[in-house]
Amino acid sequence: MTDIAAAPVVEPVSGPAARFREGAGRLCLDFVRTLRYRGTPAQKEELVDPEALAEWVRQFGTDDGRPVPSPDDAQVREARALREAVYALLTAALEGDVVGPAARTRLNRAAAAPVPVPRLTASGAVTRTSDAPVAAALSLVARDVLDLATSPALLARLRPCASPTCGALFLDHSRPGTRRWCSMDICGNRAKKAGLKARV
Repeated sequence: MTDIAAAPVVEPVSGPAARFREGAGRLCLDFVRTLRYRGTPAQKEELVDPEALAEWVRQFGTDDGRPVPSPDDAQVREARALREAVYALLTAALEGDVVGPAARTRLNRAAAAPVPVPRLTASGAVTRTSDAPVAAALSLVARDVLDLATSPALLARLRPCASPTCGALFLDHSRPGTRRWCSMDICGNRAKKAGLKARV
């Protein structure tokens, strides 16, 4: 049985939080990538502090233009623990295993929080708003991974990036289902350059 492990000891990213990476194919997978280069010697924590978590929420959770109230340290710890529960569920699902009770409890608790509410603006745009934006964003993540992990057709397209230095998971939406890289512009391009260099 797979269970949630203690959060890894990692080296924080220095300086202000940069814009977080998107493009893994699902919200929960983009969230997992906040532990960058997972399982490699270069592993780095991107949710380094309350400001970083607030920035992630602004990017992925709510988009109504209101400031995200600064999370506290406990919310940062909870977000990291949820991320590890998400990863535990995905790896268990890929192995045909059942995630352990600690991860299951954490995922269910996060999923139970209200999600951001869509709202039509005067200009005709739709924004998402919440009075508790951090909990709402984490609820979106938890609900998304529960859907992914219990959808066999989608799970069959979940891939680890082929780069040995990446550690990311992504959903392969390509028609033939043969995508190898989380990002062709980054990991795929590096692999091509390394291949060319090896042949020279």
